[in-house]
Amino acid sequence: MTFYLLVALIAALVSFAASWAVLRLGHRYKLYPGIRDRDVHTSPTPRLGGIAIVVGIVVALSIASQISWFNLVFADPFPVIAIVLAALVMLTIGVIDDLYDLNWMTKLAGQLLVAGFLAWSSLQLTSLPIGPNNGITVLSPTMSLFITVLAVVLVMNAVNFIDGLDGLVAGVTIIAGTVFFIYSYLLSIDTAQTAFNLASLVMAVLLGATAGFLPFNWHPAKIFMGDGGALVIGMLMAVSTISVTGQITPNIDPSQLVTAFLPLMLPFAVLVVPLLDFGLAVLRRLRAGKSPFSADRKHLHHRLLDMGHSHFHAVLIFYGWTTVVAFGTLLFLFVAWWWALTAIVIGLIVCTAFTLAPLSRRKRIEAAAQSARDNEITLARFDPLDAAAPDALDDSELSDELTVPHQEETR
Repeated sequence: MTFYLLVALIAALVSFAASWAVLRLGHRYKLYPGIRDRDVHTSPTPRLGGIAIVVGIVVALSIASQISWFNLVFADPFPVIAIVLAALVMLTIGVIDDLYDLNWMTKLAGQLLVAGFLAWSSLQLTSLPIGPNNGITVLSPTMSLFITVLAVVLVMNAVNFIDGLDGLVAGVTIIAGTVFFIYSYLLSIDTAQTAFNLASLVMAVLLGATAGFLPFNWHPAKIFMGDGGALVIGMLMAVSTISVTGQITPNIDPSQLVTAFLPLMLPFAVLVVPLLDFGLAVLRRLRAGKSPFSADRKHLHHRLLDMGHSHFHAVLIFYGWTTVVAFGTLLFLFVAWWWALTAIVIGLIVCTAFTLAPLSRRKRIEAAAQSARDNEITLARFDPLDAAAPDALDDSELSDELTVPHQEETR
C-alpha cells in the first residue's frame, strides 16, 4: 500500500504543477473557446486540464517502472505502453475537440480505434464470472473483442457526458476510483497472493492525478479538464475494470452468489451516475430524431440546477449518489448481504430527499404567493408553466415582495 500511495502522491504533485502551467499558458495565448448556450460558466475558461492529468499519470507510471516492487506489473511492459499510447491519442482527440469542435463521428471513430488497440494489446475481457462451468464463461475471440470495445467506448462517453459542473468528474472519479482501488487491491491479494497488479497501479495514478487537478477545477473553476481529460479518465477506468475482471476465477457457491457477481456489479456501481446520464441522453436524443452524440442542456446536472440547486449543492448531490452506490456495493465483501442492502437503501432515501428538497421549498413559496392579496402580480412569477420564470426567491425576498403592495394600499 505504501508504494501505491507514493506513486499517487507523485501523480498528484506533477498534475498540480502541470495544471498551474497549463492555466498560465491557456490565458497567455487565449487557448479557450467561446461560451456556448449549454455552458454553465459565464467567462472564458481554458479546457486543457486533461493535459495536466495525463502528464501526472505518465510521470507516475514512469517512476513506478523503476520501483522494484512493481516488477511484476512491468514484467510485460507492452500493456502499460499500450495504455499510455491510448491515453495520449485520446488526449489529442479531446484537446482538438475542445479547441475546434470535432464532428461527433470523428470522435467516435477515434474512440473505436483506441478501444480496438487496447483489446489487441491483450487488455480485453476474455471471460466473465458467470456460467455453469465453475462459474466462468469463456468468451470467443470475436465476442471478447466486441464486448471490450463496447465497454471502453461506453465508459469514455459516460464520463464525458457528466462533465458539466466544476469539480464534478474529478470528484466522482476520486470517490468511485477509491472504491475500485480497494476492491482490486484486496482481490489481488486474495487471488494472486500479491498486492501489485496493473489495475490497482492504473487506478492509483489516476486518483493522484485527478486529486492534483481538483484544486484548480473546484467551483469556481479556473480550468476545465475538457474532453481530453474526461475521455482519458473514462478510458483508464474501463481498462482497470477489464484488468480486474481478468483476475476472477470464482467457484460460485449459492451462499456466496452476491460476492461472486461483485466483479460485474462494482464497475456499474462506481459509474452509476455517468452511465445513467449517458443512457438518458441517448434515449432523449434518439426520440427527438437527433444524433445520440449531439449536445444539449438536459443532462442530470443541468436538471439539478433548473430544480433550484446551487452549483455547489448539485455537485455534492452527485458525490452523494456515487458514494452510496459505490461504497454500498463494496460492503457486500465485508458484511452480510442484508446489512449492505440496508445501508444502500437508507443512503438512497437520504440522497433522494436532498435531491428533491428544492421542489418542496418551491411549493411553499408558490403557496405563499397564491395566498398573497396582490396575487395577480405575484402568481405569474411562480407559475410552473411559465418557462421564463426566474429562479425561486428565498423566503426573505418573497416576504419583501408580498408586503410591498399592502404597504402601498395603506398609504
